Amino acid sequence: MWKTIVRRFLFMIPQLFVLSVLIFILAKFMPGDPFTGLITPETDPSRIEELTEKAGLNDPWHIQYVRWIARAVQGDFGMSYTFKRDVASLIGERALNTFWLSFLSVILLYAIAIPLGILAGRYHNSRLDKTVIFYSFFTYAIPTFVLSLIFLYIFGYKLEWFPTSGSVDINYEPGTLGYIWSKSYHIILPAITYAILGTTGVIQYLRSEIIDTKTMDFVRTARSKGIPTRKVYSKHIIRNSLLPIAAFLGFTITGLLGGSIFIETIFGYPGMGQLFVSSISSRDYSVITALVMLYGFLTLLGSLLSDIIMSIVDPRIRIE
Repeated sequence: MWKTIVRRFLFMIPQLFVLSVLIFILAKFMPGDPFTGLITPETDPSRIEELTEKAGLNDPWHIQYVRWIARAVQGDFGMSYTFKRDVASLIGERALNTFWLSFLSVILLYAIAIPLGILAGRYHNSRLDKTVIFYSFFTYAIPTFVLSLIFLYIFGYKLEWFPTSGSVDINYEPGTLGYIWSKSYHIILPAITYAILGTTGVIQYLRSEIIDTKTMDFVRTARSKGIPTRKVYSKHIIRNSLLPIAAFLGFTITGLLGGSIFIETIFGYPGMGQLFVSSISSRDYSVITALVMLYGFLTLLGSLLSDIIMSIVDPRIRIE
């Protein structure tokens, strides 16, 4: 398995190279430049041209790409024109916020989806099953921004149970208990919203797996031996039905990281998603290309992680 993992990592290199070329070219096709926002009626056009030339934006795209990729492999993604900061440190700061948001969202997602999927599969065609199906269809159909705005309005503005923006209260010093609590408190509402929107796939897949597993021969054999229904479900049906769900974990994590763009923007949460949107608005090419490359790498890593998890939880499966 280790040889396969190393081979898959090596195969990521040409994939990331092709992705980097495409992203860099598409970024250059965006209208305007990072200095467009500096233009005012009093701005001297020669000053803008001077800044553009100094940044190397007048060079041919392939020269700019070679210069950028040579620095990127060393961990240097340049400077952010908007934030006037090193891109790597800027993304690292925002990535930590997105990580904690995604981490809590994954926990809540599985805590909600697994019990509902088990109940729907066990009591197939019952009123409970139909209620769970209605819930999953509703969360699948409702747009992300609609549910986010509803939750933000009800629990943030009307009831004032949760903060409506930011990631921590500025009145607390980093490292204190108050700071940790404030950090966690700001994550709760966007994480709950995010988790609810992501439960549909897990619920439906787990429900289908349980329904199919109930009809298999080994389950019939267990029932014929007089094993109580509770043990049949816990030791045979549910255990086997959860195996494919484990494989979804890698894709779930990368999906949450990518989908955080809407959640973070609506809730004003300073993560990678919000940074991505603001960078597009300000034509901050350095941040845009670095973030898309990071999302692409995480997607490839999620695919490999899913295969590894599946091979661990089910010894009959080995990644090749």
